Parts: sequence; structure tokens; C-alpha cells
Amino acid sequence: MNDLKDHIQTQLGDAVNSIDVIDHGAFGEEICVNARRVEVVKVLTFLRDDPICKFSSLIDICGVDYPARERRFDVVYHMLSMVHNTRIRVKVTTDETVPVHSLSAVFPNADWYEREAFDMYGILFNEHPDLRRLLTDYGFEGYPLRKDFPLSGFVEVRYDEERKSVIYEPVNLPQEYRSFDFMSPWEGAKYILPGDEKVEEG
Repeated sequence: MNDLKDHIQTQLGDAVNSIDVIDHGAFGEEICVNARRVEVVKVLTFLRDDPICKFSSLIDICGVDYPARERRFDVVYHMLSMVHNTRIRVKVTTDETVPVHSLSAVFPNADWYEREAFDMYGILFNEHPDLRRLLTDYGFEGYPLRKDFPLSGFVEVRYDEERKSVIYEPVNLPQEYRSFDFMSPWEGAKYILPGDEKVEEG
């Protein structure tokens, strides 16, 4: 693994910020490449075409949200070399407004993976052939996998028998969420057995 890591670092140079070998114990080792966002097409094309690497399969593209960071999103690419039975992970960072270059011209299956990342996180991909929502409705508001998206959502959907159509309405919760403090396993119970009393802080 370290030889492959050194080879990638030598060939890609400044296109990557860092390369790490991660030990997953019984599951083996994996290389994680932290690439520069503007070089992502170059990096993944190299990993696919280089005769030593041969990472010919793009397994997945996903997003990760870190809302406290300036560049809140990681865009993570998982690749597989079937020749060497080796996996590699490539990460780039971005925010809500700066697009990542689409990989759909390099890996055709990137098309739907990027649409899913756009739909769930709002991550933008420039030069994508058809960047629109994939899993939610076209009129859906917000991005459900962002950490700041409310658990209840913004709208609820129901079928209106009178109108004979699906309608959207603001979320209407008949009761407030319960606030659990997790200090007692029997929160709200009428009778508390000895030893199950709420733990007092301090």
C-alpha cells in the first residue's frame, strides 16, 4: 500500500493535498487521497487510467456535512481496482456556492451519484448534463441530509380526496417534541422502583 501511495503522490504532485493509508484491521488497508477541488477530474482520471493503479470502477460519490467548517462539505469518491482487488477513497471540500467539476464525462455512472449529492446536500456540480433532484420532488425545499435540516421537514404531503390531488401543507405538529434528559430509564413513569431514581447532577 505504501508503494502505491508513493506512486500516486509522485505522479499527481500538487493536485493532492495529502495521502493517507488507513488501516481497517481485519478488513485490510485503504488509501485516502485528499485532492484539490479544481483537480478532481485529473486525479480520478489518473487513478482510472494509470497502469499501476487501474481503479476502473467508480463505486459511489457521497457528501458529508460539517456545518461548522468554512467549506462545510466533503465530496467523497469511492473507487475499486478489480485487477488489484484494492479500494481507494478520494475527498475534496467545497461549500454551498462553489461547484465541483462533474465526473460524468469520465465515469458515466457519476451522473446519478452527483444528482443524489445535489438533492440531499445541495452540492453543486458544474458541467453536469442534467443536475436536478433525484429522490425528492422537484418543488422540494431544502436539503434533507444537511445537519441543519429540521427533522420534521418544512412541509408535509397528503392526498386530498376532495381535490383528487396531492397537496403540500406546512408541517403541523399536534404536540411538541418531548424533551428527554436520559437521566432515568423510566422517564415519566408513575412508580419508580428503588435504584431507578433520577440521577442528580453534582
